[in-house]
Amino acid sequence: MKDIEMILASGARTASDRSASGLPSYLDPARLGPWDTYLEQVDRVTPYLGSLATWVETLKRPKRVLIVDVPIHMDNGRIAHFEGYRIQHNTSRGPGKGGVRFHQNVTLAEVMALAAWMSVKNAAINVPYGGAKGGVRVDPRLLSVGELERLTRRYTSEIGIIIGPSKDIPAPDVNTNDQIMAWMMDTYSMNTGEATTGVVTGKPVNLGGSLGRREATGRGVFTVAVEAASRIGLPIDGARVAVQGFGNVGGTTARLFADAGAKIVAVQDQTGAIERADGLDVRALLAHVAECGGVAGFPAARGFETDEFWAYPCDILVPAALEGQITVANANAIKARMIIEGANGPTTPAADDILGERGVLVVPDVIANAGGVTVSYFEWVQDFSSFFWSEAEINQRLVRIMTDAFAGIWSVAQEKKVSLRTAAFIVGCTRILEARAMRGLYP
Repeated sequence: MKDIEMILASGARTASDRSASGLPSYLDPARLGPWDTYLEQVDRVTPYLGSLATWVETLKRPKRVLIVDVPIHMDNGRIAHFEGYRIQHNTSRGPGKGGVRFHQNVTLAEVMALAAWMSVKNAAINVPYGGAKGGVRVDPRLLSVGELERLTRRYTSEIGIIIGPSKDIPAPDVNTNDQIMAWMMDTYSMNTGEATTGVVTGKPVNLGGSLGRREATGRGVFTVAVEAASRIGLPIDGARVAVQGFGNVGGTTARLFADAGAKIVAVQDQTGAIERADGLDVRALLAHVAECGGVAGFPAARGFETDEFWAYPCDILVPAALEGQITVANANAIKARMIIEGANGPTTPAADDILGERGVLVVPDVIANAGGVTVSYFEWVQDFSSFFWSEAEINQRLVRIMTDAFAGIWSVAQEKKVSLRTAAFIVGCTRILEARAMRGLYP
């Protein structure tokens, strides 16, 4: 528990205090770990919360932190141990909701921040959830299918004491997918003795999943991008777009942009960076990634240094990979007029300031990538009712919710003369703390 005590202690200090605290590197503001980034975002919104600021410490402390050992039998007969997490940041507005990621660099601080951003995101788009997140520190590429299944099932059993369709509902995230969710749902159901489809979302359609869920996050990113672009007079048709990350979110976003007439001129992922000034063939690139595992080597493009990606000339930049990608080291190099955050926490607060001073519009993660959790909400509702909607209905409802939520946040930003990120946090944090205040404290 030493790690969690140190992390929470960091939240009680100012940023200047933390810089000299001698805490681990992921809490050093010079490197701005994800939890510290989140804390600074809360500090920035606090002056706009009025009397609700009395409750602001609620936002700085997760409600529940579960750290689990995940031992499994490997194919070679040995027993391997992996560390897993499930964090419930806030449940004042409803059950926890957030994905599960399998990644070799997962840390407690990262999962805490991701859970907190889920709280704000769910409140900002006004779906009746709190925020949660999970993860296992593992490189899934090194596991066989059997080892991956055993890892998933053991992790699900370990966190089963705090998840459930009315308590906390996991979903896919980095390196997890509908198959992982199927194993999680089955494990939970076997342990409870009844088929419980609503315990996770992002499942295969024939196990209670929702049509449109796979593309929902990317569709939401594109929807919000169109809304934001219209407000700054930037036509989508002909716009030059650069995308970091070409998985489910980045790939879907790029395809929708291309279908609308935009040119995808540069793409970067874990395998490298490619560019084509007159626009990449997105569908051909998606097929190449499916076959080869990344964008590197795509024959109809030129490869270039990944460090040069951020300076590539474009109108719209979509970071859709991991957190902490846009920093003081590259913010001044960015040439885009608008950044749409497909990833969670891709921009540090200091980089935010630089971009704001340079007039770059940043559409924050807590609204830009909320399409996934919105359709997860639809899936959860459909599972409870055992009545399922068409994909056209799903997409129509998604676009309406995302459009309305963005319009409200834009209005707050204009009224209070703040960034879209601060406006989104004003809306989200106000809703969370109003619920907390109305519910009161027990006992």
